[in-house]
Amino acid sequence: MYTSNNRYSEMSDKIVESVIDQFRTRAEEGKRTYGTTMERDDLTFAEWIQHLQEELMDAVVYIEKLKGEIGEKIILEKTEVV
Repeated sequence: MYTSNNRYSEMSDKIVESVIDQFRTRAEEGKRTYGTTMERDDLTFAEWIQHLQEELMDAVVYIEKLKGEIGEKIILEKTEVV
């Protein structure tokens, strides 16, 4: 993973550094996969909004999945205590 050598590294906040590293890694993967960066100019405003909506819809699906897993875990824990 890429380690940043900028002002954020001087903060000694491992969580912030991890997030920055993840952004850099994701950007590199995106460039390899799609052959472009977020600086691309071939999409209209409406197309960017559509991409954002689709990403947020995916996020909601992930949340629902995790809620189900947490619910199942809580039910199992309650039945084990009884």
